[in-house]
Parts: sequence; C-alpha cells; structure tokens
Amino acid sequence: MSEEARGKVALVTGSGRQRVGNVIARSLAGWGYDVALHYHRSEQSAAETVEELRSMDVSSEAFRADVSESSDVDAMFEQIVRRFGRLDVLVTTASIWETIPLEDVTAEDMLRHYRVDVLGTFLCARRAGLIMADQPEGGVIVTFSDWAVKRPYLDHAAYFAAKGSIPTLSRALAVELSHRNPKIRVNCIQPGPILFPPESTEDQRQAMIESTLVKTANCPESVSLAVQFFIDNPFVTGVCLPIDGGRSIYATESTNRPRPI
Repeated sequence: MSEEARGKVALVTGSGRQRVGNVIARSLAGWGYDVALHYHRSEQSAAETVEELRSMDVSSEAFRADVSESSDVDAMFEQIVRRFGRLDVLVTTASIWETIPLEDVTAEDMLRHYRVDVLGTFLCARRAGLIMADQPEGGVIVTFSDWAVKRPYLDHAAYFAAKGSIPTLSRALAVELSHRNPKIRVNCIQPGPILFPPESTEDQRQAMIESTLVKTANCPESVSLAVQFFIDNPFVTGVCLPIDGGRSIYATESTNRPRPI
C-alpha cells in the first residue's frame, strides 16, 4: 500500500462485473486509493466488491450510470465529488462487445457501440478531466481500446469501428486537458487475451495462449500494472500501449477470437 495514494480517489467504469475493471479496482484499493465503482446492471456484484474493498481499509462506494447518457454521467460525477471530495484517477473499462456478421449489422448496432464505447468514454473522461483541472495535482485518465483494432477479426465491425476511435480520442483529450492543467495526463491501454471468457472451452483457452509470443494469457494483473505505470510516470501522456503478450505482431493460423474486457 502506497502512502502517496492515501486520500486519493479513483473511479473505474465497468468495474461492477467480475471482469478486468473489477480487477483494476481491487488493485487500486490495494495501492491505497479510495475507489468509486461504476456499474450499469451488475448491482449485486458491485455491492459485494464494495464490501471487500472496505475491508482493505479504504473507502469505497458503487454508483450506477448508463455511460452513454450524459445526464447519468453528470449525476454520477456529482455524487462521486459529493462523496469523496476529489478525483485523481479515472479508468474507463465500460464497454460492449457483440458478435454480429457483417450482413446483419444495422445502423442501430453501429450507434449502440459508439454510444457506449466512444461517447461513454468521452463523457466520463471530460467530466473527470474538468474536475482534475481544478486540482493542483491534476490527475490521470486511462482509456481502453483493443489490440485488434489494427488486426480486426471477423463479425465485429461495429465493435472495432468504435474501439478504433478510442486512441484518437485519448490523444485529443491529452491535448485538451493539458491546456487546462498540465498535470493531467491521458493514456490508452489496448488489451489482448488478458482474461478468459467464462464460457470458453479448454481448446479455446489454449488457442489464446498460443496466440501470444510469451505463451501466456488470462493475466488481468498485467493490465493493473500498466495502469500503475501510467499513474506513476509523470512524463507519459497521449500514449497507446498494447498489453497483449505480443499478439498484435504475431501472425498465427489460429482462428480463435479473444474476448475483450
């Protein structure tokens, strides 16, 4: 537990579910941050995590919001500031991922992915950044894209179109927010097969492992370490970092499709 983190507050969107956002929230608590959890439908899971984090001698609270709705986002941030008084770290893992053959993709499918993945990231990052702009210490924002935006696989055109916008959005936010407070930094993580889908078979899991250069998968703690790096290094901003075990540069015959966060 870091003394530097004591009294500081982190918000992780999409952290109610037992996925990578939840892992990051637990890591932040372990480092000493007070943690605001965000959920949309996973109320019970979020409540259980809050109790666990509180047992780690940090403050924690869960907040419900549809991140694609500006009124929900505004209300959530108002509640967070009222509850904690500040915000030092935002990690945006809230996302949707749907398998849809190209022939079946509708305009609504495209818009739904953009609303949650892109607009949701923007609305949360803008509110967090403007809060951080008024803090002498600034703050850190970490967004989430996907390693495969550079090597898309089949049946996810809507998902990749949305996730592919996150790196550009992150760089734009890094520029915008630094002009309001040079101590605000914005970076992007592009995860690979860092967490096995619950329904995956043993063969699928082995294929995920073989799809990396390091022959490892299902390691969500690697993403937490990347978040920690972005928090700790004051000279890094506007960066997109693949956390994929070399998957993005390794061409294989595997047809396995790693699930995102």
